[in-house]
Amino acid sequence: MRIDVFTLVPHAYAWLTEQRPLAAVLGGELELRLFNYRDTTPLRAGQVDDEPYGGGAGMVLRVDVVAAALDAVYGGEPDGQVIALTPKGRPLTQELVEELAEEPALTLLSSRFEGFDERIVEHLATDAVSVGPYVLSNGDLPAMVLLDAVARRLPGALAEGSGEWESFSAELDGGLEYPHYTRPAEFRGWEVPDVLLSGDHARIEAWRRGKVTHR
Repeated sequence: MRIDVFTLVPHAYAWLTEQRPLAAVLGGELELRLFNYRDTTPLRAGQVDDEPYGGGAGMVLRVDVVAAALDAVYGGEPDGQVIALTPKGRPLTQELVEELAEEPALTLLSSRFEGFDERIVEHLATDAVSVGPYVLSNGDLPAMVLLDAVARRLPGALAEGSGEWESFSAELDGGLEYPHYTRPAEFRGWEVPDVLLSGDHARIEAWRRGKVTHR
């Protein structure tokens, strides 16, 4: 799978690429490419955004800047879906993550401050995705969330068997995973459920299934 991220701060992704799951799949199951809008902007002095028509606070990423970046990389229609990360997009759910993880290629468009010129979302992107109904100063945070969520679904991203009981896994029928406990077995009078100390794996599995939360 190839994921291309268009951003103003490509260096911000360095820490993410050094950790699992990305570190485990980079160069194998995943090819990650980072492109800086400023490198291909048609405007002077690396300008990429402008004040919104009609007034208002903040700056807006220009449509001509994004179009130039896409043209420079693809020279035509991009491969696969082009996703704009915006609070107005459809919610990022595990179902959507599973869908995107099956794609051979994805393009992620990030922005900052007031976001995108709407024509980017309407004409240059094929989809818009939101990590929540709130505004962030750095639009790369939603892109990183999506990148991490998709990468962990790729073969080899996780240690064998570690994803079987994760939230929303097939074993949990789309629910949130059960409570976890570890040592000590008692702390300040707060005790670990006896069933987890029993060694009876059938009882433990039944207890865990009974604790799965469905939304």
